[in-house]
Amino acid sequence: MKTRWNWAGLLALSAIASYLVRVNITVAGEPIMREYGLSQVEMGRVFSAFTGGYALCMIPAGALADRFGVRRVLLWAASGWVATTLLLAAVGLTPVAMLGVLPAFIALRVLLGVFEAPTFTAAALGVSRWAAPEVQGRANGLVLAAIGVASAAAPPLVTQLILFAGWRVAMLVTAIPALAVAALWLTLREPVPTARGVAQPTGLAAPRTSRLRSRSFIALTASYTLQGYVGYIFIYWFYLYLVQERKFAIAQSQWVSALPWVLTIVSIPLGGLVSDRLATGRLGLTWGRRMVPLVMLCTGGALLAYGAATTNMWIAAFALAVATASVMAVEGPFWATMLTLAGEDAGTAGGIMNLGSNLGGFVSPAVTPMLALWIGWERALELAGLLGIMAGLLWLWVTPGADAPRAEASASAPGAETP
Repeated sequence: MKTRWNWAGLLALSAIASYLVRVNITVAGEPIMREYGLSQVEMGRVFSAFTGGYALCMIPAGALADRFGVRRVLLWAASGWVATTLLLAAVGLTPVAMLGVLPAFIALRVLLGVFEAPTFTAAALGVSRWAAPEVQGRANGLVLAAIGVASAAAPPLVTQLILFAGWRVAMLVTAIPALAVAALWLTLREPVPTARGVAQPTGLAAPRTSRLRSRSFIALTASYTLQGYVGYIFIYWFYLYLVQERKFAIAQSQWVSALPWVLTIVSIPLGGLVSDRLATGRLGLTWGRRMVPLVMLCTGGALLAYGAATTNMWIAAFALAVATASVMAVEGPFWATMLTLAGEDAGTAGGIMNLGSNLGGFVSPAVTPMLALWIGWERALELAGLLGIMAGLLWLWVTPGADAPRAEASASAPGAETP
């Protein structure tokens, strides 16, 4: 590939393929629930099962990427996405379901989570190696825009495939991009790291053993954990919430549920770009990285609570869509700040931070419908909104300008190589 931005594009394509096979079940969940008589709580367990395997293997996946490199790990991962999706489409038809349909779905979703664990940690390591520090926010934003692209494409694509050929065929079709990504990683060679892509420790740097115990990194991980709790509600329950609670027709829901993810296609890269500009401008590294998460997480939390409370289903859908875009706009700053704090430990640090996010994501898909049964969907979503605001406020304790293992001045030095 001719430029390092092309490699960032391939990381983004990998993430899109990964996310598509992750979220296809959020739309296929409706016909699966009808076919097998599963309740919302049981379907929530299927959703959360993915996050269990994903979170469990997050740190090992980061270490594997550090050890074997981005290309090799993502090749192994993409091959696993394809194989597991094929097995999911076969549940109920093969010995996969010998112990019962629900256990089979849960076991395979755990396995899919294991294979998907390297997706964003390996991508973050690729950005740290191939991108200059001052553009890592937008490079991470480009990769993480995959969340919006795949989540926007899934509702209309999977819905139409289900109506035409059933949910099993829909699952199989969504695995095709993963197969293509595996073929690309098989045929390409990983580029040589840029000299300034990996953070270089300075004399003022904290020792490697203490970087991941710093107050900033702990606060960053705690914030990402709460952001994960909120974000996974949108990922797994937004479509079903519109259909089952807000009473949108399925034909309407496939488009309305895509709206928040269309918005995130813009908000995630934009959040990374704005964060880069602020971090290299007058605000400096610490407040430049803080501003986007602080403002957008608090805004998203407030809009989530408002959307849950309003009685107008269209206003609710729009408020929740904007809330989603706000909460997800912080992905670039999170990962760029992690790279600044972690230095050469980017793969492991990304695994730890993403573990936090997915612990939140493991809890929310299963707990949210249970809370809805006890206190109603409005109160359950208002609680999530409060957690979103708390996630934003935690950034007041994140100080990358003070805790970074490289000098802040190096991030703006002339002659930097861009991706």
